[in-house]
Amino acid sequence: MRRDLMDILACPMCKGPLTLTVQREKDNDIMEGALHCAACKETYPIKDGIPNLLPPDLRNG
Repeated sequence: MRRDLMDILACPMCKGPLTLTVQREKDNDIMEGALHCAACKETYPIKDGIPNLLPPDLRNG
């Protein structure tokens, strides 16, 4: 995931702002980490450079 996507991403549940936690970066791309919404307390994982923004009950693993 590119850092500049943070400018356009919002929480899919409440449309609140997301904060980024980076666990691993490669060539300026975020490969592992999480996006967190303080408003609704939901966390969305980033794995293999792809943020999983599905609602919690629709996520696979």
